[in-house]
Amino acid sequence: MVPFQCEPGCTVSGNHLLAAIHKEEVMKKWTMVLVALAAVMLMAPSAFAQDSAAAAGGKGLMAIAAGFGMALAAFGGALGQGRIASAACEGMARNPGAAAAIRAAMILGLVFVETLALFTLVIIFVKI
Repeated sequence: MVPFQCEPGCTVSGNHLLAAIHKEEVMKKWTMVLVALAAVMLMAPSAFAQDSAAAAGGKGLMAIAAGFGMALAAFGGALGQGRIASAACEGMARNPGAAAAIRAAMILGLVFVETLALFTLVIIFVKI
């Protein structure tokens, strides 16, 4: 087998320069997302650490940090639920005889993930 051979219908192999450039662009995007996430996470503790006798703008930062926190919780919950449902559907397609057990485990997993998002919402309401 030739090391630079492409699959049928593939225009760029994994060893090609364009594939390396694409991977580098994806990594740069992920780096920017992680830097933005780190900046938000660094601002959140200072917003929640404010006194109740803070200045008039004190509640504004807390509300912004709470909004970002709930957005992250909702994103993580949705991502987790999607993966749970995907894996359950794949498992039921591979083994239809175990569909009932897989469905029960899927519902239990979905309940746990949704509970985490609801706990985040409750904590935000208590804090604000």
